[in-house]
Amino acid sequence: MGTEIYFSNNHRDLCVQQGTGAGFQFEFSCSRCWDTWRSPFEPFRAGQMAGWLSRGVSAAWSVIGGSTGQSVTNAADGLAGANFGSQRDAAFTRAIERAQGHFNRCPRCTSYVCARCWNQGQGLCLTCSPDTAAEAQAAQQRGLNDMVAQRAYDVGQQQGTGYDVTTPRQLVCPNCRTETRGGAFCHGCGHHLAQPVNCSACHQSLPHDAVFCPSCGARR
Repeated sequence: MGTEIYFSNNHRDLCVQQGTGAGFQFEFSCSRCWDTWRSPFEPFRAGQMAGWLSRGVSAAWSVIGGSTGQSVTNAADGLAGANFGSQRDAAFTRAIERAQGHFNRCPRCTSYVCARCWNQGQGLCLTCSPDTAAEAQAAQQRGLNDMVAQRAYDVGQQQGTGYDVTTPRQLVCPNCRTETRGGAFCHGCGHHLAQPVNCSACHQSLPHDAVFCPSCGARR
């Protein structure tokens, strides 16, 4: 039980196993605002030494040639990797202990949040227990916006009484296929829109795509 590590999913592993920049570092984030806190970098000496050794061996064997250099590099990397897992767990445990001072766990939603997203008086996160003053101000603004929207809607209704809803309108010009937006003439080709087509024989209205009159059968 002593080797088990308990943690949440609000973290990101930034550890590097191999190379001259090898080391342990973890980033923890607030579940509400996603602000982050990063643990101090802890160097992984074995990985760094293997990185420097690999560089030196590669430089040397590039001059004299041979394949032994690759074997030495692989051996150094393997030696460093053997200790990486245990040292990473130890560094992760220390990072969690440090992170606990920067985050609070909400007992209601179980999220980890930063100090700015924590309602100290209620012992809950601001999602579960929002700040009263902030909520009141936001509600006041929503009420203002709703009233303005309603008044604008009423004005639109009054303006709508003067709109001619009985006149036929073509939204697409049959001549050039340009969108007309309900105008009397096409702004693309000047075609006169929404003009009724009547049968030359019986003078009844014809559908736009009719070849013969549906009333008398005369050819259009």
